[in-house]
Amino acid sequence: MKTIVCYGDSNTWGYAPSTSSRYDIHTRWPGVLRDSLGSGWWVIEEGLSGRTTVHDDALEPGRCGKDYLMPCLLTHKPFDILLIMLGTNDLKRRFDLPPSDVALGAQLLAEMALASDAGIDNAPPEIVLISPPPLAPLAGTRFEEMFAGGYEKSLKLAPFYRAAAEELGCHFLDAGTVVSTSPGEGIHWEAEEHGKLGTHVAAYVREHFG
Repeated sequence: MKTIVCYGDSNTWGYAPSTSSRYDIHTRWPGVLRDSLGSGWWVIEEGLSGRTTVHDDALEPGRCGKDYLMPCLLTHKPFDILLIMLGTNDLKRRFDLPPSDVALGAQLLAEMALASDAGIDNAPPEIVLISPPPLAPLAGTRFEEMFAGGYEKSLKLAPFYRAAAEELGCHFLDAGTVVSTSPGEGIHWEAEEHGKLGTHVAAYVREHFG
């Protein structure tokens, strides 16, 4: 059996924008991935609402993706594939980051994983760096101030993530080609979008990892 670890934020956790609750295990995208791949695969969900790439958040402590990544890798080793989809929370106004720096944060996480022995036979796991989909326009939403300027920045993320993956020699997926963020809320995804991403990632995994 092959194992995949999904390392992400609230959209990996399964935050439902209409209810602020969590989608069930078969609706959120890692669950769709697990169901689509079948019995030969195990998918571990490591999603946390508010998680950043490498930044400490004084208003939401414990959300720095860099700080938890190594414990996560050691907890689940040995495993085959690490999917990293982070960066949305780096777009918050309080971090004031350009899109290139958001991608550099995600790149650092991939570099940490590539330097680890968390994969099979003490090798690094295979890495798939996933660029998060663009936000929806935020005017009138409850996230308008928190993510001020984030919509425009989010439209520019994918090329930087692709360049980071190419530099590291790891795999790349652009979730923005598959998923649309909820237009009424601006940050999270409706259930059908989770289904689209889970199905898409499953097809990619089957094609590239057997």
